[in-house]
Amino acid sequence: MIDETRSGIQPPVRHWPAVDLTGVNFDPVLTELMRESPVTRIELPNGEGWAWLLTRYDDVRTVTNDPRFSREAVMDHPVTRLAPHFIPTRGAVGFLDPPDQTRLRRAVAPAFTAKGVERVREKARDMLGELVDELVRDGPPADLTAAVLGPFPIAVICELMGVPAADRHSMHDWTQRILSSSYGREVSEKAKNEMGAYFSDLVGRREGSTAEDVTSLLGAAVGRGEVTPEEAVGLAVLLQIGGEAVTNNSGQMFYLLMTRPDLVERLREEPESRPKAIDELLRYIPHRNAVGLSRIATENVVIRGVLIRAGDPVYVSYLAANRDPEVFPDPETIDFARAPNPHVSFGFGPHYCPGAQLARLESELLVDTLLDRLPGLRLAVPSDQVPFRKGALIRGPEALPVTW
Repeated sequence: MIDETRSGIQPPVRHWPAVDLTGVNFDPVLTELMRESPVTRIELPNGEGWAWLLTRYDDVRTVTNDPRFSREAVMDHPVTRLAPHFIPTRGAVGFLDPPDQTRLRRAVAPAFTAKGVERVREKARDMLGELVDELVRDGPPADLTAAVLGPFPIAVICELMGVPAADRHSMHDWTQRILSSSYGREVSEKAKNEMGAYFSDLVGRREGSTAEDVTSLLGAAVGRGEVTPEEAVGLAVLLQIGGEAVTNNSGQMFYLLMTRPDLVERLREEPESRPKAIDELLRYIPHRNAVGLSRIATENVVIRGVLIRAGDPVYVSYLAANRDPEVFPDPETIDFARAPNPHVSFGFGPHYCPGAQLARLESELLVDTLLDRLPGLRLAVPSDQVPFRKGALIRGPEALPVTW
């Protein structure tokens, strides 16, 4: 790339339509952008203007951990974006910077530590066992998404959040409408408001609680004056939505495994390889469409000789960072022995996904249970006939027809 700090020339703006993709196909536009330059400019289907896109591993980690790139400053700037909704509003938890963002995460940290996640392990194993029992009783063929991959993450995140089992269906319905751009902005925003009203009531009823679930922790923090009721509700919504993303991620994981019998055979023959294998699958799977939330440069910053000016919007691609050949040799190969494997599938820096350990736990339980209990598990249709979600921000199969 021409050094803009010397020439004043900026790279061209590339329109990124972010079309629906099937399987685990890597976005062809992102592939081109990665090849063209590590620092380039993009225009997404919604919002206004253009934004910088960074695709190299070191740059992605730098921007996501550098206070000169602010989420909160997005409030004051029109930004090109993927979805028609997810318009930032003042005080929205996903657009806070430290120290406020750190303060809010501290309120729920006990639920997401290794100890907190282990608290739900046996309950999660039991819930998964019941779902697989029912799957086996009903017999093949079956839709693995509807039978297991959908209800399991919902049950686990609701357990961790302290949401009663009777309300799981409502949570799932709201989340699906929030995580899709196909319903339109009004429907998605309505679902977000309804979920917010639900958590406002639930958190309010748990002020002073000593329980360890997330809504109880938030209620207690509100009671102590450490967070406001509005902040508690915003964080609860964000965590609930994020917890259900495991459905689509695990759907892609099992789609990939069932189209690669050699990988499944190794996981069955070498169960000790599964933890590393799951990390490698998380690195490899293109878990989202396009990019997530933007940041704004609060001062001039030079990255790889390119001047990003104060006020410029910036996106990073974790998917691209996970394919950086300087960090992951032969990145297009799935290598269960890859070590080290410092993938950024759960983000990096202050906004690192708080549910990362929970997502790993769920993935481990799913792989162990389904591969061990259903040794003949395979697709019931040709791989190109598996329907994938349309308009989804998080990629994954709409249904996963299987037999065994």
